[in-house]
Formats: sequence, structure tokens, C-alpha cells
Amino acid sequence: MGDVPLIDLGGLWKDPTRRSAVIKDIANASHRFGFFQIVNHGICQTVMDEALHAVSSFFDLPTEEKMKYMSNDVHEPVRYVTSLKDGIDRTQFWRATLKHYAHPLGHWPENPPHYREKMGKFSAQTRKVTVELMGAITEGLGLGPSYLTSKMEAGMQMMAVHCYPPCPNPEMALGLPPHSDHTCLTIVLQSSPGLQIMDPDDRTWKSIPKTHGALQVHVGVHLEVLSNGLYKSVVHRAVLNSERTRISIASLHSLGMDETMEPAKELVGAHGKKYRGSCLRDFLNFLATNNSGEGSSFINTLKINP
Repeated sequence: MGDVPLIDLGGLWKDPTRRSAVIKDIANASHRFGFFQIVNHGICQTVMDEALHAVSSFFDLPTEEKMKYMSNDVHEPVRYVTSLKDGIDRTQFWRATLKHYAHPLGHWPENPPHYREKMGKFSAQTRKVTVELMGAITEGLGLGPSYLTSKMEAGMQMMAVHCYPPCPNPEMALGLPPHSDHTCLTIVLQSSPGLQIMDPDDRTWKSIPKTHGALQVHVGVHLEVLSNGLYKSVVHRAVLNSERTRISIASLHSLGMDETMEPAKELVGAHGKKYRGSCLRDFLNFLATNNSGEGSSFINTLKINP
């Protein structure tokens, strides 16, 4: 198990004397790991439990109902994909995934009937936490708490929900391959352990424990770009087990589809920009032409003189 930071967000809002300390903890975690867990984030346990149940109910639907959303086109606003039997991935992955936009609101699955209500509530609250968290992050970077607020409020939110059934040979497959998210931030809720991050110092995999009530926060590629490399997008993967199904909900937050993220001029310094600017559409176009099993990294295409 990894000894990763667990940050109490209560100090951001409820205790002004602790705000600067919490911001410093977030900055240290973003620099050291590109990852941290949060508690006292304002989303009650019932909302999280109901979201996990709604997702589980979707994956329990008959195959023909789920297949209505089947697509390998990454530009589709709602799509269902599975690598359990389709053989598309060159490396064997063991999962089923539903992806759809939550902001701006688009097409959501019609079944199960409670999916939109339960996931909609979790999505909206996660979005609120993310905007406030980004304010703390940009404040920690010396850019001020409102540096990206309006753009994040008008930006994109995609929900990627994964189902990892029990795998008879978990050591011979993965749930998700190693990758970094294209986002500014990704907030993850997991039903059981299975998420692993790569320690940037010793390049070993560290398992993230399931802490009751906690959410996992991933620094994404666009936050790495904004910080001009001060923060690193976390490389992570999902591993499997042979005993139980694991559900995870990833809420991915970025700027608008065609809004370019550049290194902040305040952070460029004498060495200049380390990254080219890019937008969400650039990433989707990249994803459409790269096999998910090859570990291709979008961030490498953005580095200037890597």
C-alpha cells in the first residue's frame, strides 16, 4: 500500500487559520505524487453510495440494453465499451466502461431509471468540489484562487465509470493500462481497492487503500501544462482481483472542448515554456489514433525539447 497524502478539506472552508496549511499540503502532494486523497469534501456518504449503486445497476442490465451505447468512437457523447471479449486491445484488459458527459449535459443512459438522478447528484457535487479545489491549487501556484474559476465553471465534465468483474487470473491481466488523464483534475470514487499509482521517485507501483468517505484526486496533463512542469500528471492503472467486482467512478474535469491550456506566463521563468498548448479536442483526436494497450502518453506529444 502506498503512503499517499490524505488531506482534510475542511480547513479550506471552515477554518481560515488552517487554509494556508491545507493549500500547502495540496501543493506538496501535487508536486510529489500528482495525487492525493481528500476527506471532508462536502459530498455525503449517501450520495456516493447511491452513485456506486446506480453504476452497478447499469452494468447489471441485460447485454442488449448496454449494447445500445456500444461505440469505439471516442468523440461520441455517450458510449459503452468492453474489452472482456472484443479482442481490440493488444494487451488483455478486463473491464467494461461507460463514458458520458455530465457538463454540458448531454445524452445519459435511460436505464436504469434512477441512474440520471443518482449520478447527476454526485456529478454536480463533484463539479463543485473540483472548482473549489482548483482555486486552492492555483492559489498554491501563486496565480490566485480565481485564476481558472470561470473557465472551470464553463468547462467540460466527463464521467467514466468502470466495472471490473472478478478475474480468474488477475496476475495475467489489467483493468486499465498505465496512463495519465488528459484533464486538469480527475476525482475518483472506488468501491474497493484496485487503483495503483506509480511513485515518481522509485518508479514502483503503490496501491491506494480505500479510505471510508475519501475521494482520490489525480493531477491531469493540463494541470501539468499549466504549472509548466511544477506538478506532474500521475501515472496510474487498475489491477484486478479474483473474488469480487470492483466499481469505480471517475469524474474528469477540463476546460472547454476547444479552450487551449498553456503554461501560465507567471510560471514560465527564464527557461521558457516546457509544453505546447492543447485542448480537449486535441486529446480526443490523439486517443482515436493510438491503441490503449501501448501505453502511449499524450503528455509526451506536448513537451518542448523533452
